[in-house]
Amino acid sequence: MGRLLIGTGIALVIAGAAVMLGERAGIRWMRLPGDIVVRGRNGSFYFPVVTCLLLSILISVISWILNRR
Repeated sequence: MGRLLIGTGIALVIAGAAVMLGERAGIRWMRLPGDIVVRGRNGSFYFPVVTCLLLSILISVISWILNRR
């Protein structure tokens, strides 16, 4: 269990660093075509439909690979 937590923590640190470096380079993470954005006078609403689908597929593939062992 400890190794899993350490591995997850390292993966999150690497993902966070990639997002930070991408933002500095001008890459907009998690804003894909197909995501719903509604802007009004007093606020805005953002629902990441396509981002949720891609993350779901990615997590499903990773889960499938890990459970195959």
